[in-house]
Amino acid sequence: MGFAKVVSKPMDDAIREQLDAMKAEHRRLDEEIIALSAEPVSDQLEIARLKRRKLMLKDRIQMVLDHNTPDIIA
Repeated sequence: MGFAKVVSKPMDDAIREQLDAMKAEHRRLDEEIIALSAEPVSDQLEIARLKRRKLMLKDRIQMVLDHNTPDIIA
């Protein structure tokens, strides 16, 4: 039983680090979208690509969170 805790602890840290990295990337994309949108002549295609990438990243973050959240049966 102690072995399972030793194995799962680094896994939890690894998942947390992965989530932190994905959230940081999500914020960076948001800032980039805002900066591009503020330009007088903005590249709408690039903004659309960034928004799509940001949405896919948000979905991945949610999948990781859902996968690591225990189901609660009420």
